[in-house]
Amino acid sequence: MSKLEVPATPLESIPKIASSLRHTFASNKTKPLEYRLTQLRKLYWAIDDNKAAIAEACMKDLGKGEFETYLTESGWCLNDIIFVQRNLAKWAKEESAPDIPLMNKAMSPKIRKDPLGAVLIIGTYNFPIQLTIGPLIGAIAAGCTVLLKPSEAAPAAAAVVQKIVEAALDPSAYAIVQGAVPETTALLDEKWDKIFYTGGAAVAKIISKKAAETLTPVTLELGGKNPAIITKNADVRLAARRLLWGKTVNAGQVCVSQNYILIDKEVLPGFLDQMAAAIKEFYPNGVQKSPDYGRIIHARQFQRIKKMLDESAGKILLGGEMDEADRFIAPTVVQVENEHDSLLADESFGPIIPILPVPDLDTAIRIANDVSGTPLGLYPFGNKKETARVLNETRSGGATVNDAFFHASIPTLAFGGVGESGQGAYRGQASFETFTHRRSIVTTPNWIEGLLSVRYPPFAGTGKMKQFRAMNDMKPDFDRNGKKTPAGIIRWVLTLGGKSAGRGLIRWVVLALSIAGYQRYTGKEITSLFR
Repeated sequence: MSKLEVPATPLESIPKIASSLRHTFASNKTKPLEYRLTQLRKLYWAIDDNKAAIAEACMKDLGKGEFETYLTESGWCLNDIIFVQRNLAKWAKEESAPDIPLMNKAMSPKIRKDPLGAVLIIGTYNFPIQLTIGPLIGAIAAGCTVLLKPSEAAPAAAAVVQKIVEAALDPSAYAIVQGAVPETTALLDEKWDKIFYTGGAAVAKIISKKAAETLTPVTLELGGKNPAIITKNADVRLAARRLLWGKTVNAGQVCVSQNYILIDKEVLPGFLDQMAAAIKEFYPNGVQKSPDYGRIIHARQFQRIKKMLDESAGKILLGGEMDEADRFIAPTVVQVENEHDSLLADESFGPIIPILPVPDLDTAIRIANDVSGTPLGLYPFGNKKETARVLNETRSGGATVNDAFFHASIPTLAFGGVGESGQGAYRGQASFETFTHRRSIVTTPNWIEGLLSVRYPPFAGTGKMKQFRAMNDMKPDFDRNGKKTPAGIIRWVLTLGGKSAGRGLIRWVVLALSIAGYQRYTGKEITSLFR
């Protein structure tokens, strides 16, 4: 594993850092909208000022080229900040409760957007800028204080993240801890109001178990054995190019790239021809010599991927070249015999492309469900009817039809897993919401006490049950067989919860006036009850 380029945070200082963040949040310093906007805008310029340093760090850690780094790291974060700060006032605004029963309108029910509190964000190495700063953007927007823990596996990027945070953000509200397992363990011993983790399922289980001890909510962004399905009606040229791109971005170290391809056996030869042509087109001077192809993060991951390939019973059709000293693994297409092959058993998280020919779409869907469970991504290629069927008969965190993980590249589209691939979502407005508590609030006016007296005992022999049901009960618009019953707009307006058409509104108005006492309240007050 790479050596840290910044020193690990002293373990004894972590409780004090966490306590300081809790204290700052309790002071309400981070809640004003203008404060949050200022922090976001300063973060934007700090990232912009360090684009060259980010590019250098990602090249050093992952062999990423300048274009790919801008596309997936710095440029992504810059655009997300602009989008979030433009829309933050709208997102943070209180909402009126939807579909309020007439009885409750006087209480002005609303939903307030409150920050969750002091939150812990644990980043990962494959996109060490985007997947660390991306959640930070949402936490700042929500009004939380934040402890940021970058991945120690990408030390150069972790150092740049620290530089950016310390240059841009209020140190009393946003802190960074560097280190590995001991430091992360110490962080998990602290009480947080939310933990956001991006990484693998094994660590996610440890975090979830620890968070459960203090009933701390978690957002988990994990990986998955993501299937691509190519039907006999798919455009194999586009499928080959797009899936090759998806598996060569970041040398395949993308949690949402396809883990294997299920392809109709009729179109397999044409697909392989197109895949070979695409490799030559993308890397005309050879993959290893290309400045646009990344490297495996470190030797341990290199050996893990190599072992998966060595244990496979499949046949290498394209690629297969490796150079451990350079941490290089070429895009490698492997035809496997069945769904039990080692390359399908676990997420490869590398540039390995297993292909399993199938006789029909029924078989492909069955295998995808059996092997993948609830993957992070799903990629069907075919005609509209076929792809619609795949989406309907499978589950996944997200999906892109006729392409590789395009849904994950749109920063304004909520991104997250389900089941084994994670829980919760973020990106754009979803980032704001994942660190926000939707707090329901009502205000009961003094003048409505007469109407509310129906809820106070005694009840027996008072007729209050009848009064309450007249005010509160909604009339079903379906019969006992579950069939929808016709109801015109006039009937809907007149009943408004009454027992029969025409009498509901009249009964409600008469009851309200009699209980509230028209003589004791102004006409304006009574009128407001029915708005």
